[in-house]
Amino acid sequence: MFSKKKKNDNEDPNMENKTEEQAITEETTQGTVEELAGENGASENSNPEPEVEISAEEKLKLENAALNDKYLRLFAEFDNYKRRTQKERVELLQTAGKDIIVSLLPILDDFDRANKAAENATDVAAIKEGVQLVHNKLKNQLMQKGLKDMESINTPFNTDLHEAITKIPAPTEDMKGKVIDELEKGYTLNDKVIRFAKVVVGS
Repeated sequence: MFSKKKKNDNEDPNMENKTEEQAITEETTQGTVEELAGENGASENSNPEPEVEISAEEKLKLENAALNDKYLRLFAEFDNYKRRTQKERVELLQTAGKDIIVSLLPILDDFDRANKAAENATDVAAIKEGVQLVHNKLKNQLMQKGLKDMESINTPFNTDLHEAITKIPAPTEDMKGKVIDELEKGYTLNDKVIRFAKVVVGS
């Protein structure tokens, strides 16, 4: 009654066994994966990381504290800078004339020698020559530092350069409004007036 299925001559006899083995292997693998996934899920759920929620008010307090700290640091740095610059300014003012004074010391030595020589000197011409040499040395040293004397006589009166002491009638018509005499010489330092010339002006 039952007909037997004729086997195909080309059919591999081990094919049926391989299929069953593959099925068993796939079922085992799937079961292992599910077990591992279950264990990982249980592990993750067993130690959940606590979530810290910060309210808006606490957040503002933290930001305010950070800004206050930054402000205090900047204020301290600026205060240190101000104190340091004030100290440097005082030191600069105290030593500002040091270079000029050091350069004038040799001239002071010359004056000391001239005074010592004048005590027993009988030749007035020699004393006069010595004083003139010291004067020229002093003037040259100051000129090297940027000092210049003004030429005021016979020049138009200028309030930016001159200080009128008095006015006198001009000897000639072209001398009106000009400097006739100079009582005290004026000076400039690096082209800036440091002393006005005291002059007599023709009117």
